[in-house]
Amino acid sequence: MELIRLSALDLSISAALICLLAGLSWALHLGIGRQLLIAASRSTVQLLILGMILKTLFAQTSLWLIALMTLVMLAVAGYEVMARQQRRFRGSWGYGLGTLSMFLSSFLITLLALTVVVQVHPWYQPQYLIPLLGMLLGNTMSGIAIALDNLTRNTWEQRQRIEARLMLGHEWSQAISNIRRDALRSGLIPIINAMTTAGIVSLPGMMTGQILGGSPPMEAAKYQLMILFMIAAGSGLGSLTAIWAGSRRLFDERQRLRLDRLSSAHK
Repeated sequence: MELIRLSALDLSISAALICLLAGLSWALHLGIGRQLLIAASRSTVQLLILGMILKTLFAQTSLWLIALMTLVMLAVAGYEVMARQQRRFRGSWGYGLGTLSMFLSSFLITLLALTVVVQVHPWYQPQYLIPLLGMLLGNTMSGIAIALDNLTRNTWEQRQRIEARLMLGHEWSQAISNIRRDALRSGLIPIINAMTTAGIVSLPGMMTGQILGGSPPMEAAKYQLMILFMIAAGSGLGSLTAIWAGSRRLFDERQRLRLDRLSSAHK
């Protein structure tokens, strides 16, 4: 089955629905009409630019251009992790913690998928590398952001309880153990929900795209299963790395709670 191409008119009909929703927002005084239009405009520009970039990458398969593309993706994802936290770490830790965690999890798991599971040659074939890495980064980013936000926010709110445990002689890891567990659990909830409802409530994005592109439904299901399992592993390993390093940063060498290493709450 040949892929049906969408025209500018087709897209404009879809965009009209966003304008309608923004109009309803203004009429009902929801206060999100402007943000909705900005988000729709950004996604339009970003995806069209990405389409042109990927067209060039697919034609050349240049390792250096692909490396630049992946670094830009990682840099933006790292910023988004930091921006989504109510209380973030000060200095380079605020940006570096989530970025490093995603690099260690998403990049390594993508490399494993390309070289061992899919076995594409060369392994940096952009047709496979960019979509796989993009899905892993996007979902891992959300999990790490949620986990770190829970860690820092709950540590701030329960600071008196943590300091009381330290005064009683507990190690720093014992004093914050419950908070760390809750933070890790919260980081994994989105992907657990996605796996639980896949194929019943929702038809995941990669499977939908492959079916629309003409792939056999069973092959599309296999690829989607691989992606879900890789995302779960990436979210878990990334959140674990971020929470361990972040919780250690909240205490100094003398095992004192250092909330001065966190910025004030963002509105």
